[in-house]
Amino acid sequence: MTSIVRAEAATEKGAEAGAVSGPSRTAAGPPGAWAAAPAPLAPRAGLLPALAAVYRAQLSRARVARIPLLFVATFQSIGIMVLMRGVVDGGAEARAVVAGSSVLVVAFVALNLLAQYFGQLRAGGGLDHYATLPVPPASVVLGAAGAYASFTVPGTIVTAVTGSVLFQLPMAHLWVLVAVVPLSGAALAGLGAALGLLAPRPELATLLGQLGMSAALLLGVLPADRLPQPVGWARDLLPSTYGVEALARSFDAHPDWPVIALDLAVCAAVGVLSLALATWAYRRAAVR
Repeated sequence: MTSIVRAEAATEKGAEAGAVSGPSRTAAGPPGAWAAAPAPLAPRAGLLPALAAVYRAQLSRARVARIPLLFVATFQSIGIMVLMRGVVDGGAEARAVVAGSSVLVVAFVALNLLAQYFGQLRAGGGLDHYATLPVPPASVVLGAAGAYASFTVPGTIVTAVTGSVLFQLPMAHLWVLVAVVPLSGAALAGLGAALGLLAPRPELATLLGQLGMSAALLLGVLPADRLPQPVGWARDLLPSTYGVEALARSFDAHPDWPVIALDLAVCAAVGVLSLALATWAYRRAAVR
């Protein structure tokens, strides 16, 4: 009897303690099932730290896997300039060819390869990995786009210098590439990422990336004066066009800097819009 009373008293004290400290068992669980206290979640990473981490990871990956393709893109652009040398003598047409061929390196890597990368990432379930990380979606898109755009810098410089020597253009203002490469790269990388994320299959993402690079080739390298009017309208819609125009104008003896600044501003605005589209496409693909 004494042991039973002591057991009941202990049970009542345990119930009172549970009422104070909270329930220790699940309400709907079976007897003896103890509810585990939820572990506190780690704070969500900020945009800039997450962007820097993704950028370094993507740049390291691109350095290993994309160097042969960078050589291909540079050799392709230089080969186009050599072919056009037999058709174009000089003047505004030569400036357009050199500028378009230089930006074509950016289009090959930032648009074509990034579309393929995100298409394969979506098809292989790689987006699920990024979705589980406590990072903002914009950091994933911006980090990958920035890494691929940065990867084009050596090839763009080599192509611009080679074209300037080939067509005997002044190189005093080639520093404009410091603005042309990141702005054109952002616009084209955002477009490439959006194409890869919105394409239902990786094969279609590859096709869209190839078509985008072909558009950059035809509409960027060929002089605008020789294009039909409807094709000229399509050229105005291409994100890289304004970077090509800014670089082509920098080859003048006395460049029109306000017009160059306007072209770069338009290129920057298009880049913001294309990256915003890519971020939306990433959110849409990650939740499916």
